[in-house]
Amino acid sequence: MNKSYTQIIAVRHGETDWNVQTRIQGSSDIPLNDTGRWQAEQVGLALADTPIDEIHSSDLSRALDTALAIAKHHQLTPIVHSALRERHFGHFETLTWQEIQTQWPEDHQHWKLRTPDWAPRMGESLIAFHDRVMPHSHALAKQQLGKTVVWVAHGGVLDLWHRAATGQHMQADRTWLIGNATINRLLWSDGHFQLVGWGDDSHLKQGARDETSA
Repeated sequence: MNKSYTQIIAVRHGETDWNVQTRIQGSSDIPLNDTGRWQAEQVGLALADTPIDEIHSSDLSRALDTALAIAKHHQLTPIVHSALRERHFGHFETLTWQEIQTQWPEDHQHWKLRTPDWAPRMGESLIAFHDRVMPHSHALAKQQLGKTVVWVAHGGVLDLWHRAATGQHMQADRTWLIGNATINRLLWSDGHFQLVGWGDDSHLKQGARDETSA
């Protein structure tokens, strides 16, 4: 076991009905749908033979239930973290992408341009979201040096991890997919994330709905 780095398997939660409807979930606790539960089982089976030391998850049920489907193959109990929740989208939550564009065109433009200091009413800016997730993620990875761990979270959280690993600015256009229940691999060492592999959906015969279209 190499104690100079942490091996991280990052997994986005399985599909929900709101993913299918392109409805913004954010901090809302929306459960997995039937497809999402199947996806969680499949990612659990795909990782069943991988030695895993710890499993950590957002405390929202769509992530935690995905983590539980992985954990049962390893006799582990997921450790939950509110800091790994999805971005709080305030007045956007419950609305579809089209409804947001129609009802809040100026806010929609800020959202699409990824304006760092703009926040939905009662929600989080990108800066606030980053400052909630990333210090916690670095501290967590540092605590787990020498281990292989699974982190189960949300599209926006995985997007931050990918940007950290590839040096992408928070306003850069996203060109990478973040599918439901896909397997993504990172290393953390000496205060830095590194990208090892991304978007493995070979265990999902139906494919995975990307965060940009979910």
